[in-house]
Amino acid sequence: MSLFKQYWELFLVFFKIGAFTFGGGYAMIPLIRNEVVRKRTWLDDDEFMDMLAIAQSMPGPIALNTALFVGNKKLGFKGSLFSGLGVILPSFVVILLIAMIFVQFKDNPVVERIFKGIRPAVVALIAAPLLMLGKSAKINWKNGWIPVSVALLVWLLGVSPIYIVLGAIVLGILHLVYVKKRLKR
Repeated sequence: MSLFKQYWELFLVFFKIGAFTFGGGYAMIPLIRNEVVRKRTWLDDDEFMDMLAIAQSMPGPIALNTALFVGNKKLGFKGSLFSGLGVILPSFVVILLIAMIFVQFKDNPVVERIFKGIRPAVVALIAAPLLMLGKSAKINWKNGWIPVSVALLVWLLGVSPIYIVLGAIVLGILHLVYVKKRLKR
């Protein structure tokens, strides 16, 4: 396949994902995984999970970060430009159209009901990938308390996710030191 076709393929894959996913970046994750891991085998499942963890910790939208990582892995810097443009362009066009048209219909009761009806679907579109990611991250009954605790700390106590990430880094380093000391014995 020529280099141009590879760039075009990257663009189209992410354009399709960006155009047909509602609910934001987390709703796109299963589609991205399906395309890049299962259909095209650009990444294996472990690489995808590692890349997703990094994409979540970086500033910016997770779908864009993921697209940039995949594009870079596949075709370097130019690949990340094509994949990034592909995932952004549909949202940009839709938001531009909505901004031009919505002003005329924003107080329409039918439009308000449509948006109220979409909300539960968006929640489901976000919940489904979270469950899938939990399975891929090997979350089970023994370690399931960790994401539940984190969610409760953020939600109920208002703890900043930054402190949780920093705490997890410190705990991970301490655990590594402890395991290394035990292995030396």
